[in-house]
Parts: sequence; structure tokens; C-alpha cells
Amino acid sequence: MGLGSPGAAHEIEDERTGLLMVELSNAMVRLYKDLFGRGPTKTKSSYAGPDLIVTTLENSLTPIERTMVRAGEHERVRDLRMHFQYMSEPSFVESVESITGRTVRAFVSGMDTKRDVASELFYLVPRDESVAS
Repeated sequence: MGLGSPGAAHEIEDERTGLLMVELSNAMVRLYKDLFGRGPTKTKSSYAGPDLIVTTLENSLTPIERTMVRAGEHERVRDLRMHFQYMSEPSFVESVESITGRTVRAFVSGMDTKRDVASELFYLVPRDESVAS
């Protein structure tokens, strides 16, 4: 495939998107480390459609949170996590916007404490709306 072919352009765009998602995953790890004192050991970010980014983070519970989970305190762990997540919402949104160049219209955070898996969802303003505004 030549450099000017449509397939080459698509491959370059896919590579660029992949690099952005790695950069975004790294930013989420840094934010978790700053917020909770440790970052997740496994992270993946990807588009789940043209205007939604999903970041999945695994193994991010702190030692005290793991102790609370073993004691059955799942709700308290989730409540504490969500409290800190939403207190830091501007940092999460700013990271996504600076890396992607897109505007975040909504941020949703969730966690499964039994399996130590968290997700950060970033709903983006559709490109056609951001151009029309």
C-alpha cells in the first residue's frame, strides 16, 4: 500500500488513536496514584463508538481497601472511591480533553470491588455539534 492510499491513511489514523489511548491510560494511572496512593496494574482505554471513551482499570485497591473488601465493606469502599473520583472530576476531564482535543460532556465512574475492576466513562460532545457551536 502506498502512502497516499486510503488504506495507509486509515492505518496512520488507527496508530494515532492507539497512541492517544495509551497516553490516556497512562494519565488515568497517574490520577489514580495521586488520588489513592497507588495506580492500577492493568489499564486500557478505547473508543466505544465515536463519542465515548471507556477506560478500564484493574487492581487499583489500596491495602486498606482490600482489608475493607475482605470484611464485606464493599459499599463503603465504593462510596469512598466515588467521593474522591467526583471531587477530582475536573482533573479527569482535563486529561481527556487535553489528550484527545475533544470536549467531555459527561463523566461517569464505577467500580466492582469484588473483582477490583474500575471504569471511567467519558462521553464526548459529538464532532458535528462542536463544529456547529
